[in-house]
Amino acid sequence: MRIARFTTGSEPSYGVVTGEVDEFGQPAEDSVIVAISGDPLYVGIKLLDQEHRLSDVKLLAPVLPRSKVVGIGRNYAAHAAEMGNDLPDEPLMFLKPNTSVVGPGDPIYYPRQTQNLHYEGELAVVIGRICRDVPPEQATDVIHGYTIANDVTARDLQKSDVQFTRAKGFDSFCPLGPWIETDLDPQHFIDGVAIQTHLNGELVQDGTTADMIFDIPALVAHVSSVMTLLPGDVILTGTPEGVGPMEVGDEIEISVAGLGTLTNKVAFR
Repeated sequence: MRIARFTTGSEPSYGVVTGEVDEFGQPAEDSVIVAISGDPLYVGIKLLDQEHRLSDVKLLAPVLPRSKVVGIGRNYAAHAAEMGNDLPDEPLMFLKPNTSVVGPGDPIYYPRQTQNLHYEGELAVVIGRICRDVPPEQATDVIHGYTIANDVTARDLQKSDVQFTRAKGFDSFCPLGPWIETDLDPQHFIDGVAIQTHLNGELVQDGTTADMIFDIPALVAHVSSVMTLLPGDVILTGTPEGVGPMEVGDEIEISVAGLGTLTNKVAFR
C-alpha cells in the first residue's frame, strides 16, 4: 500500500495511491489518490468517499517525524572509501532535526554558511509504533513502511565541525517522499534493490541495498538499543557511492526500485 500526504490547496490530508506502477514504482498517468481519515500512524486506514487524480494534487512529505530523523553514516563500503573513511564496527548514528524535513518538489535551500553542498540518495525506514530494544528478528513488527530520502550534507561543515549536526541539520536538508510503501519486508532490500540518483538528468549514483554493511533489522535493533523510537520517526539507511556537489538551480532525482522517485531543486536560501 502506498500512503501519501497531499494537499489540493487546503489542509493537508492522507491518502492511498492506487493504480499500476512501473519497475521503479512510478505510477501510471491515470493513478488516483483516495483520501483516508486522519493520520494512519495513529488511526489506521479508513478510506473516505473522496478521490483525486494524482496529477491534480501536490504531494507533501509523507511523514512529519514527531521527534527525530536518525541517520546512518558509512553504511556502504564504496561510499566510505570514496570519502576516505574506514568501515565502522557498528552503525554510525547521527540525528537530523524534524525541521529539516521537506517533501517532493520542495526546494533544497543552499545556506550561506557552506560552499560545498552534497546530495545523498537513500532508502528511509518509517517507524510505526513506540519501541525500545527491538531484536533484529522483530524489526518488521515496528516498521510502518519505506520511503526515499535525500540526506543533504554541507560537506565542508561536516569536515570542519567533526560532528554532523550543523552539516546535516539545516532546514530543507531532509527531503522525503513521494509516499510510504507499507507492503515490503526487509528481506526485499537484503536481496538487493536499486538506488539511483540523477543530477540534472545525469546518473551519478547507481547502487543496491544488497551492499549495505548493516541491514535494516540490524539498524532498527541498534538504534532502538540507544533511544526510544516513536511513531513517525525515520531511519536513513546510508548512501551508495557517487555523492557529489549540488549548485543552485540543480535538480536532483532519487529513485528506489518499487518506491518511486523523489525530485527536488536547489534554491537560494
